[in-house]
Amino acid sequence: MASNYITRDNFGMYANGTEGPGPSLMGANTLLGNDVSNQNGESLGDIKEFMLDMATGRVAYAVLSFGGLLGLGDKLFAVPWGALTLDTINKRFTLNVSKDALKDAPGFNKDRWPSMSDKTWAGGVHKFYGTPYTQP
Repeated sequence: MASNYITRDNFGMYANGTEGPGPSLMGANTLLGNDVSNQNGESLGDIKEFMLDMATGRVAYAVLSFGGLLGLGDKLFAVPWGALTLDTINKRFTLNVSKDALKDAPGFNKDRWPSMSDKTWAGGVHKFYGTPYTQP
């Protein structure tokens, strides 16, 4: 069964498709674990974490897990929030990156997270995904 914001909704926020908070405002917990696919429908993994910019209160990155088997050997990627699109038809996120390209994206091991506030690191990530980077 796919993990998506409908299946993770413990409060009934999305029970009535015409009323409620979604899709303009979504509960963060309902988005954790959501599937991410590219525009060709290929699975790119799922969202493991959100990184918040504490100065602005905005979501800076969604941490995507890709590869590996049963959570072993997977690689993590900090995907700029602006690079993701919520697909309300298929109840998942889309990312305009091929599977092969994602393998070459700036990623990291779950035991060795990068300094995401480092401007050089952040600039490289945003450049890869083609999103604007505004230095804090």
